[in-house]
Amino acid sequence: MELVQRFLKYVSYDTQSSETSSSAPSTAKQKVLAKVLAQDLKDLGLTSVKVSRYGVVYGTLKANTPVKSPVIGLIAHMDTALEMPGANVQPR
Repeated sequence: MELVQRFLKYVSYDTQSSETSSSAPSTAKQKVLAKVLAQDLKDLGLTSVKVSRYGVVYGTLKANTPVKSPVIGLIAHMDTALEMPGANVQPR
């Protein structure tokens, strides 16, 4: 799947947060995207892929070089702001 197609797939998920929630993530629908991301990481060949009870997605991409290199972590939010609707988004 091409990068743009993958991005359009991800933004079509309703991940709107809730300011009245006391849970993490603030809505169960955010975990739906987390599971999709985890499966996509597995399909791309990452190992140790898991989704925490807080909806955080983890995975390991093995180095492709024999040179010892530092570990890099990538962090991003999966939720969308309260001010914008998250449902029925039609990305173009």
